[in-house]
Amino acid sequence: MLCPLCSSTSINQYAKDQRRLYYQCARCKLVIADSTSHLSLAAEKAEYDKHENTLDDSGYLNFLSRAYEPLMAQVPAPADGLDFGCGPAPALAHYLKSQNYQMACYDKFYFSDPSPLKQRYDFVTCTEVIEHIADPAVELTKIVSLLKPGGWLVIMTKRVIDQSRFSQWHYKNDPTHICFYSDATFEWMAKFFDMTLNIVGPDVVMLQKLRATDAR
Repeated sequence: MLCPLCSSTSINQYAKDQRRLYYQCARCKLVIADSTSHLSLAAEKAEYDKHENTLDDSGYLNFLSRAYEPLMAQVPAPADGLDFGCGPAPALAHYLKSQNYQMACYDKFYFSDPSPLKQRYDFVTCTEVIEHIADPAVELTKIVSLLKPGGWLVIMTKRVIDQSRFSQWHYKNDPTHICFYSDATFEWMAKFFDMTLNIVGPDVVMLQKLRATDAR
């Protein structure tokens, strides 16, 4: 078994519930749901189709403010951004457009045109996305390569605290959540991708690209 983020073979069982086994990588500390529990693409999309977020949902926009407020403080408009994994109602992109940002959207299910993945951006947002990705090494390498030098990657995902709290954690019960990140995981990512890490809050981190070259 290889870690899908750092390719380490040092993987240990971390937790078990009625539905799944979970493992942790000893190197990057990523927690991984047993691959046999991963949903098919059709079943995964069916779960997302149940979401009822809209572009002007004030409650959802308030939730997203934890990501867009620190972003706007670091990257004033006008600037070019990509909402990666935006879902069927890209509320974050819609709001940032209203604040004079130029926004593109990509989502493998709902905005699958690959042309936005051929551009470079001042920032990329991934709000409630990376916990769904089965091959984070591939996808994060792609995402980091889309950033201009000095560009920002904004990630919103709830973070693993410790093994005891993980066992009682509601976040792991979503069957589409398959990879779980901690502070240590983001510290590993920042070092690997040559980025600086800013831990903004309990579910938001910002990473800034340091070099002009694409991620390794």
